[in-house]
Amino acid sequence: MNPALQSAAPATPLLRHNATSMYEQIALQLRAEALGGVYEPTGKLPSEAQLGARFAVSRITVRLALEQLARDGTVERKQGKGTYVAGKQVRHALDALRSFHDALALQGLKPSMRLLARERMPLPEHLRGRFGPQVVECVFLRRVHLVDGAPIAIGDSYLPAEAARLGWEETERQPNYAILKLIDGHGVARADIAVGAQLADRRLARLLRVKTGSALLRMTRTSRLANGDCCDHSTFYIVPEHYEFVTSCTFRPS
Repeated sequence: MNPALQSAAPATPLLRHNATSMYEQIALQLRAEALGGVYEPTGKLPSEAQLGARFAVSRITVRLALEQLARDGTVERKQGKGTYVAGKQVRHALDALRSFHDALALQGLKPSMRLLARERMPLPEHLRGRFGPQVVECVFLRRVHLVDGAPIAIGDSYLPAEAARLGWEETERQPNYAILKLIDGHGVARADIAVGAQLADRRLARLLRVKTGSALLRMTRTSRLANGDCCDHSTFYIVPEHYEFVTSCTFRPS
């Protein structure tokens, strides 16, 4: 169940004169919901204020319940981000050709993007070998990707200069692969992806709301059209909590 829907549910009655304290009753119910998949797909529980309204108790009582769940390993509490079912992961399949935004949406999440920068510029020297010597200009995009309003990744992308035809609002609304399909009517045919790690510098830490020096996942993607021309070079800096890359492999005898 979506946390927003959960907060709007009727108040859950508690046994006020039961020997079991109210916060323990709340913890028992939230544990059963968490293990039963109520908080799929993100694993995020409603806020303390939402739970307080649902159970008709104070935030202190809710906090005691969540602290008990954290102690027994049912949930993880992330300062400034909320409470999540322990071990819950957003999964990004590497064996399917889809945009970062679409990979989130296909899991039932409600991702959004905010465009931070859009600039037509000379193609950086280090990308000349990828796009080909005939390409001299590109469009640079920087976006923050959010889930439930919380930043999960920053994406830096270099697209063909033709992407400049799209206005700011349309660029913000469309994932890269949708933009590329608008340009030539066909879009991306294949992509090479590399996954690594790095520490968050001051800029990334500020945009992702993490501490400077925090570990981030880094996904670098080079996408090509059917004729082999490079049409997208993107690097995503991803908060690693609750996020994992997965792929399927077929065994081939040597």
